[in-house]
Order: sequence, then C-alpha cells, then structure tokens
Amino acid sequence: MELVAIKQVQEAINRLANQDVYVHLETTNGAYASHHNQDFFSAGAYIRNALVRYELGKITGIGPHRVGLKLNLGWIYAEGITHFEIDSENRLLLAGHDHNGKLAVALEISTTPFE
Repeated sequence: MELVAIKQVQEAINRLANQDVYVHLETTNGAYASHHNQDFFSAGAYIRNALVRYELGKITGIGPHRVGLKLNLGWIYAEGITHFEIDSENRLLLAGHDHNGKLAVALEISTTPFE
C-alpha cells in the first residue's frame, strides 16, 4: 500500500459508483489488547461482502482522510484513511494505520465478493 493519492482514490471511487459492489468495512482499536490490560476498553466494527450501490463517493481531508459513500437510504463512512491500493483485480483497498503502523480502519470496494 502507498500513502493516499487523493486524485487516484477519487477516480477509483467514481469508477465504482452506480453499480453493485461489495464492501468490506472494519475498524479496530486493538480488540485483542484487552486480555493484556483489563482497563483497556476495546471497540470495533466489521462488515464483509455487503452488496451495495452508492450513487456518490468522496474522499476529503488533508490526512488522515475521510471517505463517504452515499447510498439510496444512507451512508457508509470511514475516517482515518492513510493508505490505498488498487490491486490486480481492480479493487479499491483503503486503510488507516496508527502511529505504530497498526491497522485502525479498512474500507475496501470490489465488483466481486472478497474471499
């Protein structure tokens, strides 16, 4: 993955709009850290292969970035995006890594299901 290039990410978001796509969205603050420290509050969210169609998508911010996908009846939103990749299957892979390089958020969009 490389640091976000807003123009490339926005072009990929636009390319995937107005069609059925599969979304993977995940957040974590170290969900497995609570077993090392009982006082650590662990929270996260995970959804994989949600079939959606978004009409508009936008990446904003100077970094870390925010990405929003406007659905017919709502939004998908990820904040803290720092890196991206368009892989060999033409999937848009977005990730946010903390100061230690650990994954904090991931948003991935594909025309085919994730395995």
